[in-house]
Amino acid sequence: MNNFIDLILSRRSIRKFNNTPISKNDLELIVKAGLAAPSGKNKRTWKFTVVSSTSKIQMLADAIGEVLSRKNYNFYKPTALIIPSNSRESPWGRDDNACALQNIFLAAHSLQIGSVWINQLRDICDHEIIRPILDSFEIPKEHIVYGLAALGYIEEPLKIIERTGLIHFVE
Repeated sequence: MNNFIDLILSRRSIRKFNNTPISKNDLELIVKAGLAAPSGKNKRTWKFTVVSSTSKIQMLADAIGEVLSRKNYNFYKPTALIIPSNSRESPWGRDDNACALQNIFLAAHSLQIGSVWINQLRDICDHEIIRPILDSFEIPKEHIVYGLAALGYIEEPLKIIERTGLIHFVE
């Protein structure tokens, strides 16, 4: 099997991170992978926001926890977030951002950085508690966050899990 297929097959969502910061160079490389994702009609109506301040990450998590009544919410305590946002007007925004996030997750995994998809913001971006925080992160008001990547170095070794599902070939 080739290295890229191995990378895809070995990637897992990580929900326990240690507190080691991720270098700016690695974060830039991971975002470049996101920018290389396909985009509907190549419009690229997205913006990528990187948050590496753990206090700002927790501020956003606390706000989401308050809005969604999720006590002690913390995104699994990552050391960085990559927040792709996209124009509300783009009919492909959600799909474009999903493709970008997949690239982000694979790039992070290639650097031995764990990741997990966080999807709580989609329906609450304009909530009176959330919007000021997104504004402070310079996420445009006309954008929506369909999902974000919580990133950090893995606290516990990865467990190898056999993935299963239905496969049907039609010839």
